[in-house]
Amino acid sequence: MGLTTVDGATEADGAEVWSVYDPVFGDQPDEATWREVVWERHTARDGFRLVRAYEAGRAVGFAYGYTGRAGQWWTDHVRGTLAPDVADTWLDGHFEVVSIGVLPGSRGLGTGRALLRALLVGLPHDRLLLMTTADPDDPARRLYAGEGWDVLGPGTGDATVVMGRRGSA
Repeated sequence: MGLTTVDGATEADGAEVWSVYDPVFGDQPDEATWREVVWERHTARDGFRLVRAYEAGRAVGFAYGYTGRAGQWWTDHVRGTLAPDVADTWLDGHFEVVSIGVLPGSRGLGTGRALLRALLVGLPHDRLLLMTTADPDDPARRLYAGEGWDVLGPGTGDATVVMGRRGSA
């Protein structure tokens, strides 16, 4: 497996991420809608970073995130779910792990872990946040816990939690 990390994104990066995003998540009607509603907004944010995983020259996974700030949808909504002292400590200026996706045939091989580690290496942020399932037996949740992430409180959706980890800054 090979990994590529970029700060910022091109049109071609979006097409490649979509080739994994759609079969993994399937929550957008088409690529054009996803680009407009999700991708273009996220890639324009400060600190945007993208990592892709390849097998035999084909993208099989991705991870991306950016600097979370007050005024962004997720940060503002999570502020309403977390205890006030937790929100004040963790939100605004954090690195937000937005999405990690791995094609089914490449799961269980350490691809998600490699993507997560590559995404976070060398970040200047002292606080790292993400949202995932509340189910502690879910593979993604086990991955985050195994990498030192702790539950900070409820997430913005049913059966989700916000997890945090201190960064190296």
